[in-house]
Amino acid sequence: MEIFLQIIILIVGFILLIKGADWLVSGASSVASNFKVSKQIIGLTIVAFGTGAPELAVSISALISGNTDMLLGNVMGSNIINILLLIGVAAMIHPIRIKKSTISKELPLLLLISTSLVVLFLDTGLAGADANIFTRGDGIICVLLFAIFTYYIFNMIKKGRNSKKEVEKPKWKTEKSLLITIIGLVGVVAGSQFVVDSASTIASAIGISDRIIALTIVALGTSLPELVTTITAARRHENELLVGNIIGSNIFNICIVLGLPAAIFGSISPDSFEAIDIAMLIGSAALLWIFSRRGSKGKEGKILRYEGFIMLALFLAYYGYIVYEALA
Repeated sequence: MEIFLQIIILIVGFILLIKGADWLVSGASSVASNFKVSKQIIGLTIVAFGTGAPELAVSISALISGNTDMLLGNVMGSNIINILLLIGVAAMIHPIRIKKSTISKELPLLLLISTSLVVLFLDTGLAGADANIFTRGDGIICVLLFAIFTYYIFNMIKKGRNSKKEVEKPKWKTEKSLLITIIGLVGVVAGSQFVVDSASTIASAIGISDRIIALTIVALGTSLPELVTTITAARRHENELLVGNIIGSNIFNICIVLGLPAAIFGSISPDSFEAIDIAMLIGSAALLWIFSRRGSKGKEGKILRYEGFIMLALFLAYYGYIVYEALA
C-alpha cells in the first residue's frame, strides 16, 4: 500500500512539473518583454533561481540532519545533469543558438566557479590534512562569487534598458505575466518535491546508499524543473531563456545551494565521493564552453545535434558507471 501511494505521488508530481514548466516559460518570456530586458537575463535570474529552489531545500535539510554526502551529491549531480542531459536533449530537439556574450562571459564564469569549487574542496587535503573539507570560509568565498555574478547581472540589466533594441510584444500584461510565472514556478518546485520524496522513500526501502541516491534520484529529481523547463523552451526555440536557465542554475547551485548552508552551519566533510564525480563536474562545464566556441560564427555560437548526442552519451556512460558500481 505504501509503494502504491508513493507511485501516485510520483505521477501527481510529474503532472505538476509539466504544466508548471509550460506556464513558467510562457510567463517568464512575457515578463522579459514587459520589462524590456532580454530573455537571457530572466533565464539567468527568475527562472534559474526559482528552479534551483528544490536543490536549496534539499541541501539545507541534508546539512541539518548531518547527511553531507546528500548535500554535495545533490549539487554535483544536478550540475552535471543540467549540462550533459538537459543541454544534450535540448540540442537534439533543435540546435541551440548561443549569444557571443554568453560564450565570452557567462560560460567562462561558470567554468571558473565550477573549478573554484573543486579547488576549495581539495585545498585542505592538499595541505596535508587527513580528509578534504569544505569549510565555512570556503562557503563564504562561494557566496562572494555569487555577489560578483549578481553585480554582473545588474550591469546587464542596465545596459539592456539603455539599449534601443526592439523587444517583442508581451503575450500578457505585467501583472498577469508575473502571476503566471509565479504559478508555474510553484508548480515545478512542488512537483519536483513530490517526485524526490517518493523516489527517495522507495530507494531507501530498497537499501541504496546515500551517495547513489544523491547523485541519481535526488539530483535527477531536483533537476526536473530545469529539465522540463529546458525541453519546453527548446521546443519553442527560446534559446536565451534555455541557456540562461542552465548557467544561472549551476552557478546558483554551487554558490548558494552549497556555499550558503556551509557559510551558515559550518564545514562539510563528505567521505564517499570519487575523482570521477569531480572530473565530470568540471568536464561538463568545459565541454559546454568548447562546443559553444566551436560553433561560434559572427554574433552567436551554436550547439549542434551531434554535439548534443555526445553530451547525452557521456551522461549515460557516467550514470551507467554509477548504477554498475551500486549493484556491484
